[in-house]
Amino acid sequence: MLRKNVAGIALSLIIFVSSFLLTGHAAAYWNLAAFIVVVSGLSAAILLSYPFDRLTSAFRVARNAYSSDQPKAHELVHTLLDLSVKSKVDGILSLEKNEQQATCSFLKNGLILLVDNYKETEIRECLNTEMAFFHQRRMQSERIFQTLARTAPAFGVAGSVIGLIGLLMGINDTAVILRNIPVAFISTLYGLVLGNLVFAPMAERINHSTRCELLNQKLVLEGVVAISKEQNPYKLERKLASFLSPSERTGNTEALRSITRKYVQRKNQPVEPKGMPEEGLDLAQAS
Repeated sequence: MLRKNVAGIALSLIIFVSSFLLTGHAAAYWNLAAFIVVVSGLSAAILLSYPFDRLTSAFRVARNAYSSDQPKAHELVHTLLDLSVKSKVDGILSLEKNEQQATCSFLKNGLILLVDNYKETEIRECLNTEMAFFHQRRMQSERIFQTLARTAPAFGVAGSVIGLIGLLMGINDTAVILRNIPVAFISTLYGLVLGNLVFAPMAERINHSTRCELLNQKLVLEGVVAISKEQNPYKLERKLASFLSPSERTGNTEALRSITRKYVQRKNQPVEPKGMPEEGLDLAQAS
């Protein structure tokens, strides 16, 4: 996650929590009974809805959505242009060395298909299938947090009902009334905060991360297919630039020229002859 986001979250949460403290009674916002009602009910509902391993997978996806930085689109463009020129100069099989160096697993799979000499239609079929199932898995994880966000306020209301029932049962006992009023109000607060400040943003974060990654995968797909067709790198640069915002497109042509010069110079660099063994040298002189 970007530092600006982290700083903004920290500042916003400090202000949010401080607004509770303005009443002068911070302890009034903590009620164990209300917390147990909301959390236990929410846990039971989500466990009834999804298998446990699916839940753990969804929380891992959410953790990675916040902690892992995805490669930038312009970085992928430069990588694909480099691979395109390399395949032109050194041949497709030279990309086999780049499989382990690929930071994106989707790009690594695309390079494997290139090296294994898959046709264009086969490459598109394999990579599109991978994209489709990736999207399905991410949608399942996103739906889990959407369910949590939708259900949490309902259990807050359930806690309020429990508190009101307890209040009515002790209508003639002031101590019972004072004990149940916080449950009636605070459980609703807990449900709203959990649903709208925790689970709904997590679902939206997964959705945003998924959209960004799908865009990167589409970019890689088009680049790998163009390399398989041995498309001119300059035409490839124009095609891949359409994935970038106007501010990110500047400098791609010059970067491509520098990449081309690098590989051409490496190709034209004279190979130094290996030295002859001394024994072979003596025999040559003797003859």
